[in-house]
Amino acid sequence: MSSKTGQRITLQLIRTRLKLLAVLSPERAAKKAFLYFQTPFRKVRKKMPPIFTRAEELHMDLDGIRIVGYRWNPGGHRKLLLVHGFDSNVFNFEGYITPFIRRGYQVLAFDGPAHGRSGGKTINLPQYMRMIGLADSTFGPFDAFITHSFGGLALTQWLEKRPHVSDTLAVLIAPATETSTAVQGFMDLLQLSDRTREAFVDRLEKAAGVPTAHYSIRRVAPGLKASILWIHDHEDDITPFRDTLPIRSLALPNIKYLDTTGLGHRRIYRDQEVRRRIIDFLTPEGWIDHHAATGSQIPQG
Repeated sequence: MSSKTGQRITLQLIRTRLKLLAVLSPERAAKKAFLYFQTPFRKVRKKMPPIFTRAEELHMDLDGIRIVGYRWNPGGHRKLLLVHGFDSNVFNFEGYITPFIRRGYQVLAFDGPAHGRSGGKTINLPQYMRMIGLADSTFGPFDAFITHSFGGLALTQWLEKRPHVSDTLAVLIAPATETSTAVQGFMDLLQLSDRTREAFVDRLEKAAGVPTAHYSIRRVAPGLKASILWIHDHEDDITPFRDTLPIRSLALPNIKYLDTTGLGHRRIYRDQEVRRRIIDFLTPEGWIDHHAATGSQIPQG
């Protein structure tokens, strides 16, 4: 059985379970749906890439959860943090590590709760924001960030609270722009009834302490000082391109956009041209090749 077939069967079982539960109690169905909302569906079984076997392994304690991370080039004069998306892990950033070591960066990456080699069974946005903050206070401060999807939303919400300057650089690849869109998509995916949807949103907002619309890049964007490269595909079916339009209309001077077509949500950050543009953006003019200048050894992988 293929992984996609297994995922379809699992999804159908979840839908059936929630429909039966909703007959007894929409609130109980909403409670179960809320648990699913925080639980990764896809089990990423990718073998550890060689570059990760050469990293220094790091650990943090987040709310009693063991967080596993990696560090390369600890003597690097600038620090870069890689932040993965939901249902993913840091292995998917393997192609970005060596290029940034060569450019003098100290590169760090952490698997979020319930992802990769980190502990936990669920993850939520405030928790992921705290993880970024913990990594920054423990191993930072970070000068630059590369994020994908859910990681982009978490970073921008955290940057809103963290004092940062215009020298901070951030790459948002297919960011989850509006939480309300993610919630609506999730409820549609599980085919929740109207009463269960109402109970689900109520439970979500009570847990967060704010309306769903609060966690929005559109809301925080005008207050962000960081220089941002925003990369999005017109055909993204997970974080829709249309959600970026209200932010683009603001014409914020610190945000540059790179649009693609046909790369979708996951292929986009593996694309060679996209990677080249990210490397250029995070390598300020006048920088020299750190490897050539110092003769430091660069892990091969």
